[in-house]
Amino acid sequence: MTPEQEKLILSLVVGTDGHRKISPEEFLHRFGATDGTALGLSLLRESMAEQDGDGVELALIVSSVFGFSADHYELLKELCFLDWHMKHEDVVVELGGWRQPDSIDALLHMVDWVPDYLDYDEARSLATKAIWALGGIPGPEASAALERLREADDPIVREEAEHQMRRRHG
Repeated sequence: MTPEQEKLILSLVVGTDGHRKISPEEFLHRFGATDGTALGLSLLRESMAEQDGDGVELALIVSSVFGFSADHYELLKELCFLDWHMKHEDVVVELGGWRQPDSIDALLHMVDWVPDYLDYDEARSLATKAIWALGGIPGPEASAALERLREADDPIVREEAEHQMRRRHG
């Protein structure tokens, strides 16, 4: 990805004024693409192949604007297990939106693992987001995962799992 393309992608981010510097349509035109979802997927695949953490961030920006596909979903699950990028929280939030039982293992990994770059985070925001994502997944597998987390050594994990179980069961 060229520096110009990187700047173009960053212009899609909503600023403090609540607006983007460029419309999605203008972005696609200037990027030379017609399908933003496919572009985001291509950028994500390329970034993962090159183990480019900044590229993952940029690809996620494009995908958040133009949408995620089922092919994105598989890559998002994979990104949960890769330690060379710093977008695990964004990945977890997006996975949570899918509400799919086959993401439970990836989400449990995000609860249990603390990446080096989040070692300072005593609030365990990554784990909390993963537990919230688990709480949104229907079915007995997610309930069993939350039950397991209610027995965790970490009080934050226990409390969040308990909260999600109450939310699920009213």
